[in-house]
Amino acid sequence: MRHFTFLTSITILLLLSPLVAKATEQQLLNKLDAFLYGASINDASVHNTFWHEDLVYTSSGGTRFGKAELMKGVRETGPIVKTEVTTWFSSQDVKVRLYDHLAIVNFKLVAKTDESEKYYLNSGTFVRKNEQWQAVNWQATKAAD
Repeated sequence: MRHFTFLTSITILLLLSPLVAKATEQQLLNKLDAFLYGASINDASVHNTFWHEDLVYTSSGGTRFGKAELMKGVRETGPIVKTEVTTWFSSQDVKVRLYDHLAIVNFKLVAKTDESEKYYLNSGTFVRKNEQWQAVNWQATKAAD
């Protein structure tokens, strides 16, 4: 009986694994969407929960900095009233790869203004701690024309 229970447990885990992965992927997609909206309105609380304390951020302009410097800039700029936002951020072509307590998220960032759209290729490495995903490494590259 004990052998049957063990095999049954393993079978159930194997069957549920794709469902758990899909739910985790959706959690990361939702987190990215919420972050991009929060970044558009410069919401410091959204930034604070999105970025890990050990963040290494490499900007499209070629500068590298951590969470403290990023948060300083967000706080100095302050929140933007929705009706006064000049650039809205969104994502296209999002790919999520899951590796236990680590996830890689690659996507095309769209920065849309009234006059234009600019595109950036972004890659984020997320770690899961206490059931929360946070970006610990970020790379932004201006997309080729």
